[in-house]
Amino acid sequence: MSRIHRIASQLVFLSGLLLMMLGIAFLLASMTGISRFSILWSCMFVIIGAVCAVFSINFNKRSIYLFISSFFILMGLFLFFSTMGIIPITLSQGWPLLSVFAGLALLPPGWRHYRAIRVRYLIPSLAFVSLGCFLLAFSFKAIPFSFRRFMVNWWPLLVALAGIILTLLSISSGPRDGDRRQ
Repeated sequence: MSRIHRIASQLVFLSGLLLMMLGIAFLLASMTGISRFSILWSCMFVIIGAVCAVFSINFNKRSIYLFISSFFILMGLFLFFSTMGIIPITLSQGWPLLSVFAGLALLPPGWRHYRAIRVRYLIPSLAFVSLGCFLLAFSFKAIPFSFRRFMVNWWPLLVALAGIILTLLSISSGPRDGDRRQ
């Protein structure tokens, strides 16, 4: 990359950060009746996520930063929409969404690394999303009994599900026919 192109890229990045900060300031100034601290907190999550994404894509090329950025952006957007009342869920009700966000955040690093969705990333992603949805059912009291009662009666099912997930992961990460050395 030429020096001029690198400087232009850095200027665009800094301009984007400046515009994000100005947008947050204007948003906070226009809020009435909504916790400005909550808005600021959620916007900081989105900004941290954006910085991690730029760092991952432009500088480091490591998938962990893309996972972190995806997670922070999803968390920030959830907090923002929750604070604004667009999503009528509080964090105390929606805490299982953290598991869903972790599962969804696994997909971009897998796509970036392999340029396709791989089972190595898809199975844990589906497991986290399923766990989050399962816990949301208890959080919203959609199931008529408590989580504790469920665990007392159905814990062997969770052990079996963990075994299925580990088996699928081991099968999917095993050597393929073309990968075996003769």
